Amino acid sequence: MSEKKRALFICLGNICRSPIAEAVFLKTIADDGVAEQWEVDSAAIGDWHVGNRPDHRALSTMEKHSLPYDNRARQITKADFDHYDYIFGMDKENMSHLKRMAPSGVSKAKQLLLGDFDTDAPGKIIRDPYYEQGANGFEQCYVQCVRCCNGFLAKVQRGEI
Repeated sequence: MSEKKRALFICLGNICRSPIAEAVFLKTIADDGVAEQWEVDSAAIGDWHVGNRPDHRALSTMEKHSLPYDNRARQITKADFDHYDYIFGMDKENMSHLKRMAPSGVSKAKQLLLGDFDTDAPGKIIRDPYYEQGANGFEQCYVQCVRCCNGFLAKVQRGEI
């Protein structure tokens, strides 16, 4: 059996978008029967929420869609750039931070904007729902993550990435 592929989903605090994306991708690969071929995690750019569970609205959205989740927020490390094959940012600010944080020289991870794999609107950022009232922004994040994760996995399976 070949070595597992590794994917890491990043957002600002690791309590909204990246946990949703992580949970969605875990379901995507499970539904496709390839979960044993992947290692998946999420992390934050900043350290504000390290050790905390996701925002209650993110957890409610995941529960609504039968996505189990029990991870706690952590901050990305330099070692992650050599451990993971793919590191996904949710917006252009995340991507800018990732570029600055990456070790100088060559690292293993491809840094990718998750929205580039959106099957409806490629290149669109995944907006941060944290400051929105209610759960609508979290639901929109979930729906977009489903499209993006399906789009990404399809490209990997076709050998395009």
